[in-house]
Amino acid sequence: MEGWQRAFVLHGRHYSETSLLLDFFTENDGRVRILAKGARSRRSALKGVLQPFTPLLIRWSGRGEVKTLRSAEPVSMGLPLTGLMLYSGLYTNELLSRVLAHETDYSSLFFDYLHCLQTLAGATGSPEPALRRFELALLGHLGYGVDFLHCAGSGEPVSDDMTYRYRQEKGFIASVIIDHYSFTGRELRSLATREFADIAALRAAKRFTRMALKPYLGGRPLKSAELFRQFMTPKPPLKTLPNDGSSS
Repeated sequence: MEGWQRAFVLHGRHYSETSLLLDFFTENDGRVRILAKGARSRRSALKGVLQPFTPLLIRWSGRGEVKTLRSAEPVSMGLPLTGLMLYSGLYTNELLSRVLAHETDYSSLFFDYLHCLQTLAGATGSPEPALRRFELALLGHLGYGVDFLHCAGSGEPVSDDMTYRYRQEKGFIASVIIDHYSFTGRELRSLATREFADIAALRAAKRFTRMALKPYLGGRPLKSAELFRQFMTPKPPLKTLPNDGSSS
């Protein structure tokens, strides 16, 4: 790879005593696995640079599955993700690491990812709308096509107050059955426009994206989802000993 590409680190792990093995999401080549030799050594100019959520320009070489990093420069400071937004960013990174094919052009998705991170970094409320929009964009780039606005059985436009049941590889079909696979026409319009006016629309979107992403993720659970649950679980208050007047 001769020129520079914009990129983000998705995931990394230690390799040998001083190196890093990294999965990058690049603008033109998609997900690329790259070895950063000596990046962990004390004198390395890359020490502290190769972090998730930091916009980078990188160059690499090599013809095998694992490339060799030649240069990396930060474009700007890392996006300020903390707390709930940090765990949400880790979730998007793990999704990309799990579902994207190696060295496949996802240039449009790269900007959907960048926009998601920027939205999370500037968010003051829930990360859910940004995550649902990103999941829907990812499904579209993976070739997952579904018509939210028409009944797959009749071809008629969906009606806001009618119920439609999702059938994989077919779409949404009008049904009187109400279960996990059922959505109102109003919820389907929200999915089509990616505008979620209320909690019900957000919950419906999450339900759909979980179903649609499952075949791509297989049976292995997401590590970031478990971290997210741990972060959201209220921690019991610390117990204090009664004050008996003694001192230690």
